[in-house]
Amino acid sequence: MSEKVNKEYGAEQIQVLEGLEPVRKRPGMYIGSTGPKGLHHLVYEIVDNSVDEALAGYCTEIRITIGKDNSIKVVDNGRGMPVDIHPKMGKPAVEVIHTVLHAGGKFGGGGYKVSGGLHGVGASVVNALSTWMEVRIRRNGNLYYQRYERGNTMTSLEVIGEATDTGSETIFLPDPQIFDETVFDFSVLEHRFREMAFLNKGIKIVLRDEREEEPVEVTFHYEGGIKEFVKHLNRNKTPIQKNIVYFEGEKDTSSAEIAFQYTDRYTENIFSFANNINTHEGGSHLVGFKSALTRVVNDYARKANILKEKDDNLTGEDIREGITCIISVKLVEPQFEGQTKTKLGNSEVRGIVEGIANEALQNFLNENPQEAKIIVDKCIRSARAREAARKARELTRRKGALDGLSLPGKLADCSEKDPSLCEVFLVEGDSAGGSAKQGRDRRTQAILPLRGKILNVEKARLDKILNYNEIRAMITAFGCGIGEEFNLEKLRYHKIVIMTDADVDGAHIRTLLLTFFYRYMKPLVDYGHIYIAQPPLYKVKKGRAEHYVYSDKELENLLSEIGRNGISLQRYKGLGEMNPEQLWDTTMDASKRTLIQVTIDDAAAADEIFTTLMGDKVKPRREFIESNARYVANLDV
Repeated sequence: MSEKVNKEYGAEQIQVLEGLEPVRKRPGMYIGSTGPKGLHHLVYEIVDNSVDEALAGYCTEIRITIGKDNSIKVVDNGRGMPVDIHPKMGKPAVEVIHTVLHAGGKFGGGGYKVSGGLHGVGASVVNALSTWMEVRIRRNGNLYYQRYERGNTMTSLEVIGEATDTGSETIFLPDPQIFDETVFDFSVLEHRFREMAFLNKGIKIVLRDEREEEPVEVTFHYEGGIKEFVKHLNRNKTPIQKNIVYFEGEKDTSSAEIAFQYTDRYTENIFSFANNINTHEGGSHLVGFKSALTRVVNDYARKANILKEKDDNLTGEDIREGITCIISVKLVEPQFEGQTKTKLGNSEVRGIVEGIANEALQNFLNENPQEAKIIVDKCIRSARAREAARKARELTRRKGALDGLSLPGKLADCSEKDPSLCEVFLVEGDSAGGSAKQGRDRRTQAILPLRGKILNVEKARLDKILNYNEIRAMITAFGCGIGEEFNLEKLRYHKIVIMTDADVDGAHIRTLLLTFFYRYMKPLVDYGHIYIAQPPLYKVKKGRAEHYVYSDKELENLLSEIGRNGISLQRYKGLGEMNPEQLWDTTMDASKRTLIQVTIDDAAAADEIFTTLMGDKVKPRREFIESNARYVANLDV
């Protein structure tokens, strides 16, 4: 896919699909939200344009700078946006790109063979949602300039100097009239652009933050591409095979790259991408790879006489245990579907990926018999553990623990039967559980007290996990099963709320629960069913007035407002310190409470964090704590 397409990139390649829509009136339609996700999406749209230049073979370096005023500057060394007059619109093509919705080189005009970007809303939407935007283009030996404000053209395109190279520069400032918050999170951008550099080998992406007294700058440049991506993801794990397997192939106008390596972990980590878009919900490319992997490993195991005639075939789940894999496909017209529009729907891609993977996997296993045996042995151990887990499930069913008919005794269930109206609170300790049971809305709120800290599932297989009472109680209460039997449609509560104390132990329990959900009930996270309650940290009383505050900053603001004299200040160390009425008023009443919904925009980054925090390697955990220590304001929070 490295061939250069249509070297002449001019105004005739810019096609206009429709006129400008009132983006400012309905921003959510174009960028998803006006919260942090939508804010960062503005940056991705501009950078995606530069990456498309790289995919076409014309750009090697992209620089992104966060300015002191929280503006964003994106500079590339591509061909430079077209500046000639658009034949239909009668104005410079660069102005069309920035002021007309769905105008660009990606809509069948021949400007690009393959392009990234999930929504493809492009520069015009970013322009519309910015207080101001400036573009500088190096092309034809000239330096061109144009300025826009809130989507309107403020200056004509003019030559302001000479240029010895080519490329585009875009600077914009997000509009505070549109966004809830206009401060960019460096770590969010860092994760995104590292991933982008992995997926497009050879591209150099530089991210710089000038908001601090000492500017921070990181560079991402990976000649090994997704091979280095797998190495990065496995750096805190223990691989069981020496080399990372990599192969690529093309068919018609589509290409596929796959890299993988097995580790000693018990969960699979397969991340799939289409045109640089993270396809969280998988799709045809993922199905193609899984089918090929299952078939080839079983065939090899039988031919090598590792699996006997009497043995059952290994399941796909057995074979994928411990694998870290990246699948990246590039195609001309990707079709996305699914709940979050991140599932690849192109049916032909399954056959393309399956064919490429079949041949490559056969070659790898046949040419590396020692590594092949290590992998197959791990798959067989996984199959034995799966059988042990099946027997454990059957045993607990006979005891009435997993059949959904006999709910755990400590569960205080709700009377409502419609799951969409029901929520269950996972409460730390019997004391808080007692207050929660008394203070709840019995019609829609269920309470499940958890005693102590659950098992760290990062270090255990499912058969061992099922021996823990607290985990069994959750599985039974939720009703949707676990592992290969998981069925989201059977979920009994559409809100699962983690409610723990605001201290170190509470944070640890919350992390253990999130690790369990992410590793063994991931659809609960993917489809937004997991929430974190926000109990107050302080109760402030002055006269007859009572105030509950949820952070130290909020406390300072309140004390500045009401004064510090004559106040009574109570610091809550645990939920058990609150009586039922207080717990209801502050944390459980849907009309007053604050819940944080747990979402995962970057599954690879999430896997990295869980591995670091909950894995068995101490050094990366220590480094993580040291690097993030400066962000901790109160160790008990």
